[in-house]
Amino acid sequence: MTDKKRTAPDELRNTQDATFTSGESNAPELGVKNASAEGGTYRPDWVPEEAKADDTYACHVMKGVKEMHDGLVTSSAHLAPSSRPVQRRKKLTVADYVHGIEQGDRVILSRAITLVESNNTMHFQTAQQVLQAVLPRTGKALRIGITGVPGAGKSTVIEAFGNMLIEAGYKVAVLAVDPTSQVTKGSILGDKTRMETLTKHPNAYIRPSPAGGTLGGVARKSRETMLLCEAAGYDIILVETVGVGQSEVTVRSMVDFFMLIVLTGAGDELQGIKKGVMELADAIVVNKADGDNLKRALIARSDYDRMLHYIRPATEKWKTRAYTCSAVTKDGLPELWEVIEEFAEQCKENGVFLKRRQEQSLQWVRDMIDEHLHNLFFNNVVIQGRMGEVEAAVLNGKMSESQAVEELIGIFDKSIK
Repeated sequence: MTDKKRTAPDELRNTQDATFTSGESNAPELGVKNASAEGGTYRPDWVPEEAKADDTYACHVMKGVKEMHDGLVTSSAHLAPSSRPVQRRKKLTVADYVHGIEQGDRVILSRAITLVESNNTMHFQTAQQVLQAVLPRTGKALRIGITGVPGAGKSTVIEAFGNMLIEAGYKVAVLAVDPTSQVTKGSILGDKTRMETLTKHPNAYIRPSPAGGTLGGVARKSRETMLLCEAAGYDIILVETVGVGQSEVTVRSMVDFFMLIVLTGAGDELQGIKKGVMELADAIVVNKADGDNLKRALIARSDYDRMLHYIRPATEKWKTRAYTCSAVTKDGLPELWEVIEEFAEQCKENGVFLKRRQEQSLQWVRDMIDEHLHNLFFNNVVIQGRMGEVEAAVLNGKMSESQAVEELIGIFDKSIK
């Protein structure tokens, strides 16, 4: 008897899943028996003649769809609602972006932020037009930077702090910079996951974005994102960084108030890192000051206060101090907000607030010049053509690093004249 495990030739194997459309049947070519557009069975041509007339080699014919277009099913009658083709989003104009942002539309705000984060040249031009149009509505929000070692509870504090501010009548935007995969350059959006309650509130907006491999994790377009959130009517902007790193200097250059969240008993090995960030902080917050850890948190606060006597304050005419809080019990959060309000009021009165904002604007210009020149250099066709040769010469020891730089700069200089 013929072996039932016999397989079909490659050219006929796909016929086992054949379908028939629009009432037409290609049965003669496939040796179909008792098949139709409405369904049935057929026996492929390769079935041995001596095989039994049973279902051993039978293939079921299913009713096909009526229409196909570019490989997609367009007959919605044959599709479940969840599997129907998704309608493409409307392409927004600059006016659409501006109107949506001014109306506080979070969907359009998100699309605008995606636009400013894009590396596409066309997107950059549109983004700059949007930013220029909404610029008069910016600058009124209070910008607060938050950093700390991993595990200090930054996201938990931000959620509790943000909810408290919303209850007080403020609209809060959180720019949470997520750790980035060095392979895929993407992020797991863990910060937003840890802010579940705040995420659902209509007066809160959380924008997680990949750190992009930057030490400490400040997204490249955080400044533009901050302006868009201000234009959308958010009163307080919270900028969270991934951890302790060079990016804290960048955050310091774009916020009004900068706080460092620390833990108790972190160890002397972190004092060097802490000191570098402590010099940037306007407040040091000892988190998790609750339960059995409360006593240790109070001791840590006293220790930090003593250390701050030997560190120059980050803000002119302001004395940096240490505080305690608990994101679980909410203790210390109202007092922390009072400190921030006092800071803003005092700095506005003595002119430090305006002076810092002006310095930040100038630094922003310099940073954008650096970025523009960087892109201009590496996107230059002549440079791209010679870069491989110069790099190979460096690796082979035929050219020093400084010589390579000098040669490439010379090539670039000639190419733009």
